[in-house]
Amino acid sequence: MKTFSELLERYGGRFAAELGIDVKAGPRERQKWFLAAILFGARISGRLAARTYRVFMARKILTPEAILAQGWDGLVALLDEGGYARYDFKTATKLLKVMESLQRDYQGSLEGLHQASRDPGDLEARLQALAPGIGPGTVNIFLRELREVWFKAIPPLSSLAQAAAEQEGFLPTGLDPQEALERLAELWQVQPVAGYDLADLEAALVRLGLELRREGRKTVRGREPGNIDLR
Repeated sequence: MKTFSELLERYGGRFAAELGIDVKAGPRERQKWFLAAILFGARISGRLAARTYRVFMARKILTPEAILAQGWDGLVALLDEGGYARYDFKTATKLLKVMESLQRDYQGSLEGLHQASRDPGDLEARLQALAPGIGPGTVNIFLRELREVWFKAIPPLSSLAQAAAEQEGFLPTGLDPQEALERLAELWQVQPVAGYDLADLEAALVRLGLELRREGRKTVRGREPGNIDLR
């Protein structure tokens, strides 16, 4: 690929959009994506995580109130139905803790959490503090799709996206993730693609990075935590 347009045409944009979620449309949609990001954050296949999210979607169990109303046993049953059996107990506990913390500290509002955050680093710290198991990987999955939606959502560039951008010649090697993000953003300003934004470009690069890794053509430095399908 020689242009961002070719990359996006081949690999598409945001992962949230694949689940029918429009993170730009408002708080309810962002709450849906937060639930999905938690599911994708475990070490489970992206296919099973997406299937499990769709079980929650079909039952309209998407808000903190609805998730808490299920209780631990109800959540385990939903997770098992989606094929999440390996992590059902742990994830049910995590979901309850996350939603309890959201209700207690931010009146159940992710928007309130964003507004309360002093800066991007504080936003990431507050999200991680919601419950044990919400680590940097899950937070990165969630926030990178909110670039230019929440102005404090500025997570480092995914290592998969960076590796893909290096492979395609969009970025030089040796940059740290923040420098890589800044350089990629500058390039995007020069050659934007109508109908897409920087978060879409990163998602396309993540998909390419996954493809390159499967083919063994590019070694991703280190290993990002969480679900390898979205890292």
